[in-house]
Parts: sequence; C-alpha cells; structure tokens
Amino acid sequence: MKFTEEHLWLRIEEGEEEITVGLSAYGVEQLGEAKFVELPDEGDVVSVDDPVVVIEADDDAVDILAPLDGEITEVNERLVAAPEIISEDPQGDGWLFKMSIDDAGAMDEMMSEASYQKYIR
Repeated sequence: MKFTEEHLWLRIEEGEEEITVGLSAYGVEQLGEAKFVELPDEGDVVSVDDPVVVIEADDDAVDILAPLDGEITEVNERLVAAPEIISEDPQGDGWLFKMSIDDAGAMDEMMSEASYQKYIR
C-alpha cells in the first residue's frame, strides 16, 4: 500500500491491472463524519490533481484529487447510500474508486506506510 500527501491510500490488487484508492484513516479523522459522497463515472479519464470525488462531512466539503493519470474503472456505489462507511472502514469497505494507471512506475514515487506515518506526525 502506498500513500499520498493528500491522505489517500493506493493499493495494487493482486492479479489486477488497476489500483484501488481510498482516504487514509488519518484523512478521515481530519475530515469528520462523511455525510454525502459524489463519485466519478466509470470510464472517466483523469489526470493527476483532477477533482474526482467530493465528500461532504460535518462542516466542510472536500475535493478528492486524482493521485495519478488514468481511467476510472469502478466506483464504490455503496458510499452513495451509506457515506458513513468511509468513516467506519476507510482502508477497507470505504474505498472510493479503482483506476487503471498510465504509468505503473509512478507508484514508486508515493510514500510507503512507514514514510506516511512519519509524515502525519
């Protein structure tokens, strides 16, 4: 699992050509209880830092930006009806979307879990 400075986690699923993206536990803690989630459409082509998800929480709305260039292949539709899943299980059932990425080597630029833990302290 890799992490971004924007508190996203990225995981390459074994045997798959795509990554799963979600908000880290620390990011969720900073955001507060998710009340509403707007997800991208499957098939959307995104570039790094494009807004792809909107999460409305306790008293703020946050744009989640694309961590890499690629295409959205799947979204977690369960979050539309039950956005609190993000808060309850951010690094499991609360994943946001899956995407194919244009440059797999770009994952090497992301933080390891140990580096991320140092970053948030």
